Amino acid sequence: MQKATKKMLPVLVSTLAIVALAMTPALAKDSKSKKPSHSSSKAAAEAAGHHDEKPGPAWMTLGGTVKKIEGNAYTVEDYEGNRVKLYVGQGTKQIKQKKVGDTVRAEITRGGFANSIQ
Repeated sequence: MQKATKKMLPVLVSTLAIVALAMTPALAKDSKSKKPSHSSSKAAAEAAGHHDEKPGPAWMTLGGTVKKIEGNAYTVEDYEGNRVKLYVGQGTKQIKQKKVGDTVRAEITRGGFANSIQ
C-alpha cells in the first residue's frame, strides 16, 4: 500500500504543475485586458457608451447636479467633477420632473439607465 502511495505523489505533483503551466497564459491575458478605474463615476461614463433602455440590476448610486437635459438623457456632474450621462424612461421611479441645476441622487444600472432618481 505504501509503494502505491509513493508512486502516486510524483504523478499528482506533475499533474498539478502541468495544469498550472497551462493556466498561466490565460490568466496573463485577462490581467492585460482589464483597465484600472480610479473612479466609479468615470467607469459609469465609459459604460454609458452602450446604454440600457429599461430598468435592471442596480450597479451604483450616483449623486450630483443636473448640468444638461437632452430628451431622456440627463448629464449629471458628480461631487468629484466627473460628468455622467443617465438615461431615464417609463421604468424610472421619480417624484417630479428634474431641471438643470437640480441636485439629484440616482440608482443606475451598469449601462447608465436610472432605475430611480430623487
